[in-house]
Amino acid sequence: MEQRILGKTGRSVSTVGLGTWQLGADWGDVTEEDAVAVLEASVDAGVNFFDTADVYGDGRSEQIIGRFLRANPDLGITVATKMGRRVDQLHGNYTLDNFRAWTDRSRRNLQQDTLDLVQLHCPPTSVYSSAEVYDALDTLVSEGAIRNYGVSVERTDEALEAIKRGNTASVQIILNAFRLKPLDEVLPAAKEAGVGIIARVPLASGLLSGKYTAATEFPADDHRNYNRDGSSFDVGETFSGVDFATGVKAAQEFSGLVPDGVTTVQAALAWVIAQDGVTAVIPGARSAEQARANAEAGGLQVVGAGLADGVRDIYDRYFREAIHPRW
Repeated sequence: MEQRILGKTGRSVSTVGLGTWQLGADWGDVTEEDAVAVLEASVDAGVNFFDTADVYGDGRSEQIIGRFLRANPDLGITVATKMGRRVDQLHGNYTLDNFRAWTDRSRRNLQQDTLDLVQLHCPPTSVYSSAEVYDALDTLVSEGAIRNYGVSVERTDEALEAIKRGNTASVQIILNAFRLKPLDEVLPAAKEAGVGIIARVPLASGLLSGKYTAATEFPADDHRNYNRDGSSFDVGETFSGVDFATGVKAAQEFSGLVPDGVTTVQAALAWVIAQDGVTAVIPGARSAEQARANAEAGGLQVVGAGLADGVRDIYDRYFREAIHPRW
C-alpha cells in the first residue's frame, strides 16, 4: 500500500488507515474478539495507522488497541488518539492540567509512555484560536507525554485557524464524495503549511457503500439512529449531515460511476485518497473482511475524469446548497 508522510509528525503512514470508533461499541455491539480480528486483518493488509479517541466506548477502543500493541510490539503502528469530549464543551475546560490528565489516561489505555499524535477532539470553535491552548500542547510535547499534536474539526474555518499555528502537525476533517468543501481552501492551505490531512467519515457513515435503501433501519445504540437530529453531537458526523433519503438516492448515482472490478466502497475511498493534500483516509470496519476490502483501496488507481466529474455533479445537485454553507 502507498504510504505518505503525516504532516509535521514526519511519520510514514498508509493511505488507508483504520478508524476505530466502532471498536468502542458506539455503532452497535462489537466483541473484543471481533475488534482484534479487525486490527489483525488491517495490519496484514498493509495498514499502519490507527485513529482512536478517549471517548470511544469511554476508553474501550484505546484499551483494545493498547493490548494489541503490547502483544505485537514490532509492528510499527502509528496511533492517533483524541481528547476533550469527555467533559462539558466549554472553552475553559481546555487547560494544561486537564490536558495532562487526559493524556495520562490515554497513555495508560494505550500502554504507551509517549503518545504518537494527540488531536483536540472537535472542541468549541474558540479553542482553535487560543494561544494558551497551543502553549499547553507544546508543553505536553516538551514533557514527553506526546510526540505531536493536531486537531479534529467540524468546520473548514476551524481547520484553517489551526493550520496557521506553527506546530499543528495534522488536521482531521470530514471529507467524502458528499462533503467537498475542504477541497476549496483547507487542503491547499494544509499542503502549503506541511500539515497532514486525515480524512474521516469517508463513506458518509456507510451511505457511500450503496447498500442502504430508504427503508434501512439501524440499531437503537447506533449513532446512525440516535444522532440523526444531532441531539448527541454534531449532526455532520452522522451521514455527513445529509438527509438520509436524499443520500440514498445520491449513493445510487455514485454507484453507477464505479468502474468494473471495484466495489462502491473502494471507489469512494480511492476518490478521497486521490485528492491533492490528503495524507490518509480512516474508514471503520466491523469485520476482518471489511478491513481487508477497505485496505485494497490504497492500491487502486480508479479515479479518472468520469468519476471525478460525476462526484462534482452529484454534490452540486444534491448537497451543495445545504452542506457547503454549514460546514
